Amino acid sequence: MRIRLLVFASYADALGRGEVELDVAEGATVADCVAAVRALPGMGAVPPSPAVAVNRRYARPEQVVAAGDEVALIPPVAGG
Repeated sequence: MRIRLLVFASYADALGRGEVELDVAEGATVADCVAAVRALPGMGAVPPSPAVAVNRRYARPEQVVAAGDEVALIPPVAGG
């Protein structure tokens, strides 16, 4: 099944774009999506457990995703 992956900041820089369609197996979890993203060229620096949102809501690694879901990897932020 296909999901829409959004990445921001350093993740978008590493991927070379801010959005990509990603094919994952039926029944895939957020953790499976993260593993698929980390396998993409340039994305090995993504931590094993980044902050992730599915359809604009924070998601846990065990959450199952559905075809057409929007999965966003949220990079760490710092500020002051």
